[in-house]
Amino acid sequence: MAVATEPKPLTHPLPGGREGARVRLTPLLAGELAAPPAYLARRDGRLGVLRDRLQVLGSRRSGWLQLPVPAFLVEHPSAGPLLVDTGFHPSVVDGVEANMGRAARVLYHVRMEREQAIAKQLETRGIAATDVRTVVMTHLHVDHASGVSEFPAATFVVDAREWVAASAGGTRNGYHARQFDHAFDWRTIDYGMQAIDSFASFGQSFDLFGDGAVRLLSTPGHSAGHQSVLLRLSAREALLTGDAAYTWAALRDGAMPLVLDDEHRYRRSIGELALYLRQTPGALVIPGHDAAAWAKLEERYE
Repeated sequence: MAVATEPKPLTHPLPGGREGARVRLTPLLAGELAAPPAYLARRDGRLGVLRDRLQVLGSRRSGWLQLPVPAFLVEHPSAGPLLVDTGFHPSVVDGVEANMGRAARVLYHVRMEREQAIAKQLETRGIAATDVRTVVMTHLHVDHASGVSEFPAATFVVDAREWVAASAGGTRNGYHARQFDHAFDWRTIDYGMQAIDSFASFGQSFDLFGDGAVRLLSTPGHSAGHQSVLLRLSAREALLTGDAAYTWAALRDGAMPLVLDDEHRYRRSIGELALYLRQTPGALVIPGHDAAAWAKLEERYE
């Protein structure tokens, strides 16, 4: 399927920034995705990886883990409410095929309640879907881009490499173009452009509103153009790793996931994340799919 949408390059911060701005963060659970344990932490060596892949193919789903699928509401004092990722589309409650493609019936096993649709969760907080003017996509895999169509008024921000990979990637690589191929305001970031700077332990970052409140971090490896998000709260920073680190075990112990786009880039990205963790022990850090960590999160962070 050819992608018809033409994104525009984002070369300068989006409007709405305010000097000294602080944001509020609300984690939103969009549902759960079943996966075998090796998906989060594979064995070492080529033989170990091969054994894990074969085990996954023949694995009984009774032993699989239920991984949280998150999205995040970020409330900026002048840029308004924005999202990091979109969670599952409401239709997924009735089956994954319509939103994720025919192969999804075999590949993806989702638990979701109707009330977990992100637009519905925002509505309960007094925020209409059309009030969301910015959506940061960590990447475009199906469990992150599923709900894109729910936010037609938003500007969507994605790494340029991710857009290219997702447009050509297909189901085999974790993408379904119909999820994101909408004539919305898509903006792509080239992390090699002049406006890119380093920040803390991260070699490439982009200040989304130009006020330091929301910084996008280039953390490729899990996917071709994965990006993490660093937020300035009232008294500390919050790091949303996305799938650059599925779990705390990845950050602290170097646990390697089974499936990667580029292992070298993944190791570099996880190294930057782990270094940030050591340098900033007071930061709130939320890994991408860590069930134990998710259970300990507060409802909102100021």
